[in-house]
Amino acid sequence: MKTTLKIATGLLAALALGYSALLWADSDALWNIISRQCLPNQQAAGQPAPCAEVDLSGGEAGGYAVLKDRNGWLQYLLIPTVRLSGIESPELLNERAPDYWGAAWRARSFLEQRYGRAIPRELLSLTINSQYGRTQNQLHIHISCTDATVRQQLEDLKDSLSEEWRELPVELQGHAYWARAVAAKADGGPEVDPFKALAAGQPEAGLDMGRYGLALVATRLADGRDGFILLSSRASLIGANRASVEELQDHGCPALRAGERGAPANGSYALRRRDNHSAPAWPPA
Repeated sequence: MKTTLKIATGLLAALALGYSALLWADSDALWNIISRQCLPNQQAAGQPAPCAEVDLSGGEAGGYAVLKDRNGWLQYLLIPTVRLSGIESPELLNERAPDYWGAAWRARSFLEQRYGRAIPRELLSLTINSQYGRTQNQLHIHISCTDATVRQQLEDLKDSLSEEWRELPVELQGHAYWARAVAAKADGGPEVDPFKALAAGQPEAGLDMGRYGLALVATRLADGRDGFILLSSRASLIGANRASVEELQDHGCPALRAGERGAPANGSYALRRRDNHSAPAWPPA
């Protein structure tokens, strides 16, 4: 009885902490920057500041902005110019949904500009957190360096991966992950849309996308082609996992520090250290 009471008390405390964090965070901060500054500045004067880029070639409904995050000297965010709350947005599974992942991969050029030279693709990754592991309610993809330990773990496992999802035999950053291989297109982006691949390949995800986080980690596939490892993690209270897959990245990019040319970001506009430092309520068990 005492053990049950302790567990119940702990769960209530976790929920209370999560709701307090949600109330503290300004969950519309990113959307306000895009909708009130970057987008109007681009439309009025062709200058996207404070964003690095606003691309409206697909119209405002299919456009996106690239914004320097204040956390990490090289990290950028890819953010749609239309209101989408996050990975749970059903519009992402539409047949004609914009290729946000491909755009995010191309936006790595801003990291290279800041760094001052080309960055080996195998050092980089893209991530999006679950709705339980983020502070911002505007969809955004993190473009940053992959954590060195995670990179080595995946390097050791990649030959066992195929285009079918499988649960990894080891945890990454203390959490369970599923993975599959994804080939790269001619332009370097992923051959499949990660949102659709998750919904189609993991039936439970298709019913509750908001519980999942996704990562696209650049690698060289077993057959020698450029490609990616697509990873998913499911938020769970029991597993103490918010599916903040941003944990797979290291925004300090230590592997590039020896040849650093770009200066650390001062005055950039993203407003958090990591999405999971202040998060909404814990997911259901």
